[in-house]
Amino acid sequence: MADAAANSPKARYKNEDRIGVLEELLGERYSVRAFLPKPVPRETIERLLIAAQRTASWCNSQPWQVIIASGEAKERFRKAIYKEASGGLGDDYDFTPPREYVGVYLERRRESGFQLYNTLGIARGDKTAYAKQALENYNFFGAPHVAIIHTDEPLGVYGAIDCGAYVGNFMLAAQALGLGTIPQAALARHSKLIRRHFNLPDDRRIVCGISFGFADHAHLVNSYRTSRAKVADTVTFVEE
Repeated sequence: MADAAANSPKARYKNEDRIGVLEELLGERYSVRAFLPKPVPRETIERLLIAAQRTASWCNSQPWQVIIASGEAKERFRKAIYKEASGGLGDDYDFTPPREYVGVYLERRRESGFQLYNTLGIARGDKTAYAKQALENYNFFGAPHVAIIHTDEPLGVYGAIDCGAYVGNFMLAAQALGLGTIPQAALARHSKLIRRHFNLPDDRRIVCGISFGFADHAHLVNSYRTSRAKVADTVTFVEE
């Protein structure tokens, strides 16, 4: 059925072109940690959202709800969440974070972290500098817009999984439109504050945030790229 759709008269690209575009977007996308202050036009944001809304979900439940804060609203939110985070408060995830990273997961996490710190000239083991950089999550890395992704409590972890798929498509759509993004589990660490700030009901569960806008390509922090595991490291084929 997918082949039929790709080869239909309405298809704009041949199969090889279609996968090529997707590969290009996936290869280009990275977590932007410095943005230009220039706001994204509303029509561009709406086009991004229309594309992301096509995300597949369990029973087509489409459980994601999205708050996008811009302008003065974003600034008020930034001040509130930064104050709580910098004061050592919060730590109230709605979804249990990883208990620990071990083995290859720890290796990948360390590699990513050291790439960031080395790029910024932060000495290994400088915990004060690590903490200062981590707090930039709550400045949204200078992005003009921040999205909060939340779901319904009764849907449990599967609602969160569907939201994760939405986040992935949100980022790819943004990349296709010339925008940069960074998904932020750090914001979900302050779920109670987010519910209070945006007047959300108690049954809303905060999945993550996404800061987005135009990437500052001249900033050093945006110059490195993380690696990816080989397919053989993550996939097992069972044929007999």
